[in-house]
Amino acid sequence: MVLHNGKPHQMERFLEVCLLMLLHDEIGYGYGLMEQLVFFGFSEKDLNVSTLYRTLRKMENEGFVTSLWEEGGPGPKRRVYKITAKGKKELDQRIDILKVRKSHIEKLIARYDNLKAVLEDRE
Repeated sequence: MVLHNGKPHQMERFLEVCLLMLLHDEIGYGYGLMEQLVFFGFSEKDLNVSTLYRTLRKMENEGFVTSLWEEGGPGPKRRVYKITAKGKKELDQRIDILKVRKSHIEKLIARYDNLKAVLEDRE
C-alpha cells in the first residue's frame, strides 16, 4: 500500500472495496481475509487485525456484510463474513467509480510523461 508522508491514503475506503471483492465469491474470516489482502497491496505493516475487524464491523453496520459464528473443527469458533445484496450493489458502484478515477489518472500520467519528454528534448 502506498503511503504519503507516512499516512495511508484513502486506505479504509480501498480496504472496504477489497473486502467486498474477496467476500463476493465466498465467505471469509478475519485472518484468512488478511492473508488475501496481500494481493491488493496490503501488508501486515499497513494493516493490523484491529483495523480489519473495525472495518468489517462498520461494513456490517452499513448492511454490506453479515457475520455469524462458525463452529467446526477442534479449534475455537470463528466469526465468518458474507457479502449481502446491498454489499454487491455497493461493490458495483465503487468499482465504477474506480474505473473513472483510473481513466483520469491515466490521462494525468500521460500528460506528465509527454511534458517530461518535451523538457528532456530541450536539454
